[in-house]
Amino acid sequence: MTEPHGPAPVPARPAVTADPTTAARPRNRRQLIVEAAGRVFSDRGYHRASMEEIAAGVGITAAALYRHFPNKYALFAECADVMAQGLVAALDEVPPGAPLADVLAAVTRVTVAYRAAGGVYRWEARYLNREDRRRLRGTFARIVGRVDEAVRREHPPADERLRAVAALGAIGSVTMHRTSIAARRAESLLTASALRVAAAGPGAARQDAHPVELPAQPVPRTRRAEILAAAIPLFARDGFANVTNGQIAREVGLAPSALYRHYPGKVDILAAACLQAAGLLAQGVERSLHRVAGPHEAVVALAATYVAYSFEYTALNSVAEAELAGLPADLRRPLVLAQREHIAVWEQQLRLARPELDPRQARVLVHAGFGVVVEAGRRLRWQDGPGHRDTVTALVVAALGL
Repeated sequence: MTEPHGPAPVPARPAVTADPTTAARPRNRRQLIVEAAGRVFSDRGYHRASMEEIAAGVGITAAALYRHFPNKYALFAECADVMAQGLVAALDEVPPGAPLADVLAAVTRVTVAYRAAGGVYRWEARYLNREDRRRLRGTFARIVGRVDEAVRREHPPADERLRAVAALGAIGSVTMHRTSIAARRAESLLTASALRVAAAGPGAARQDAHPVELPAQPVPRTRRAEILAAAIPLFARDGFANVTNGQIAREVGLAPSALYRHYPGKVDILAAACLQAAGLLAQGVERSLHRVAGPHEAVVALAATYVAYSFEYTALNSVAEAELAGLPADLRRPLVLAQREHIAVWEQQLRLARPELDPRQARVLVHAGFGVVVEAGRRLRWQDGPGHRDTVTALVVAALGL
């Protein structure tokens, strides 16, 4: 549930021509194609997805798919529109002045329905062209504005829409993981989490938190480390697929061919960045839990550490989150295991603090907390400082229901 961002070096969306043979096909064929495409784009990323794979998901040939969409970008752009327009339509049905719970429930219902395709919005929308990105950004601004109006009415004062976007981040988090949970249970859990975020007071979580001790940013002392340090901000800004070896090489004063003496390929640089992110976070978590006295304090410490890590290593974290799906299976496997171990720590401590939660509910709430950090951090433009860290930590703890 995020406003798209970043550069978009792709062509304008071509017009879709009418298909004279559609009468022989299912009436909802186009809808089925968009749904299948959303899942593939969300799972594999825009650049790794293929029209053949999307067509197979609908049970048609690629040639038949091209009768509906002239190219992959046209299909991608329509995928980006569908959920946004569904959210607008759902909110239009909520009467003006309706309770915040009704507003958030409408958003949650649509988000859960589009869960499999929702990953398009958080990271892949940066590959939209400028016009489509601007239009989608405007649509999401309307959605945020409607939620913010209800938040301010029930929980003043105004806070530059921070609680509104954080609440939407909690809801949108369900599109970023595959925890198996019934739709009704997910809707109830996420709506309640978003309501708590909207009502959260600033800094309420910090009374139980020890100072966060993050590991220091690694200092590049070898050419290999210099290449990695130069590549991370480029990947974060432009997207892995849009960064060339030449760009990376120029940043460190090398010829492009010289990169291969240090990394077999660009994807190996990406894998090294993701491993560095996982290692830094794991060290931070180990330090944060060293002095805690109980599960409630442990959860607050985990929240404060993840917030601090996200503000301290913003570019590195965004690369690790956005580009993991693009790694080959052998390079992705250890990173997925590291993610699972990290989430398992959160899940264990949260269930000790809230024994009424089952494992799936706890996992969904942990991801809701992560979603709060992403959206609140973006809203704050990742401007670091104790005040911002404390505020976002309080929103995360509220999302978890402590």
